[in-house]
Amino acid sequence: MNQEFGQKIRQARKDKSYSQRDLAKLLGLDFTYLSKLENNRAEYAPKEEVIRGLARELDLDAEELIFLAGRIPHKEEDLLRQHHKSLPTLFRRLRENPEFAQKVFQEASQESSE
Repeated sequence: MNQEFGQKIRQARKDKSYSQRDLAKLLGLDFTYLSKLENNRAEYAPKEEVIRGLARELDLDAEELIFLAGRIPHKEEDLLRQHHKSLPTLFRRLRENPEFAQKVFQEASQESSE
């Protein structure tokens, strides 16, 4: 789980003036689990439903949180299965060619803002 995940939900929780107990109660979670998430001490990434609940209550982007938590959104799994053989090559090209990576991410950013 990415350290940014815990920091992001902690900051958003504080911005909303929720205690860990308040937010945990809204989500139907134990507050100690929420504490582990915020401090990146959970043994595994939370389920997508928990992440979406956090995003909803904290006014955060659910897809971004899912990726920060180290998960892949359910709706993207089919796409990844279809192209699983090409993914290692794509990731290698992104790592080896910063210009290519920048172009790919720029294109993706433009499409998401339209």
